[in-house]
Amino acid sequence: MSAWYVLRRLLQVIPAVAAILVVTFLAIHLAPGDPIAALAGEGGDVGYYQFMREKFGLDRPLLQQFLTYVANVAQGDLGNSYVQGRPVMDAIAQRLPATLLLMGAAVSVASIGGVVLGALAARRPSGPFDVGVSTTALVGYAVPVFWLAQLATLFIAFGTGWFPIQGMTDLRANYSGISHVLDVAHHLVLPAFVLAVSEVALVSRLTRTGVVQEMSSAYVTTARANGLSPSRVLFRHALPNAMLPVVTVMGTRLGYLVSGAILVETVFAWPGLGRLLLTATQTNDHPVLLGLVLLVAFSVVAANLVTDLVTAAIDPRIRYD
Repeated sequence: MSAWYVLRRLLQVIPAVAAILVVTFLAIHLAPGDPIAALAGEGGDVGYYQFMREKFGLDRPLLQQFLTYVANVAQGDLGNSYVQGRPVMDAIAQRLPATLLLMGAAVSVASIGGVVLGALAARRPSGPFDVGVSTTALVGYAVPVFWLAQLATLFIAFGTGWFPIQGMTDLRANYSGISHVLDVAHHLVLPAFVLAVSEVALVSRLTRTGVVQEMSSAYVTTARANGLSPSRVLFRHALPNAMLPVVTVMGTRLGYLVSGAILVETVFAWPGLGRLLLTATQTNDHPVLLGLVLLVAFSVVAANLVTDLVTAAIDPRIRYD
């Protein structure tokens, strides 16, 4: 892998993010709904409306607003929230850790659980365990995350009382130290499980298919002929070679995880970017909406780049000139 390839991929970020910025800016500003009316109310004075438009620069031509926004973004300034009256960067920074915690937990569960289930199912193709895993994965992948979150709330949280229904911590307890960590982990279990279900299903099916194909390869036959145990052949030889499509797909699933996290955070009242996005959408808070879209765009582009680099590290046969 050459440094020129990495540089070229980084340069490709610029037109991609620029296109996303243009489309998003136009879509948000041309969509029905007046942010000033949402902020000041429907029965305000005309003069007050005009004052508010001038204050936020909404009285200027759309092209001028866009150029001003681009210049500010280039300097690391995403503007100020219409509703909260503070920098968008501060609003995002406050909510970002909660979303990263939720997504990180879901990715960890999906990666480890999906790979283990897929590898074990591939040991005996068409066996009872394989059929059970494949059927469950098919159902898990088909169930919408929002509906699954509702079912988990009703039947697991309400039905058993094992997990909290909403929030990230128990505000009444005021825990600190290790008790606070355990409280957050307790609240995290159900949202992370719901968000990870479809990813576990996808990873397990990909792993199962890849391992089954690798187990029929000539090098696996040679390894068996040399007396290696079935477990060593599976986990030491077949499984690593089957990881390439899994890593590739997981890297491209970041956008789906973000959209799923938004829905899950809404159902479980998880204080992350999803709830911030929902609030900004309801109040037409344009700077917050644009800031969140830019964050997601950068994240997806960065994830694709990292996926290419990890793919090359896993399979030495891949070279980028």
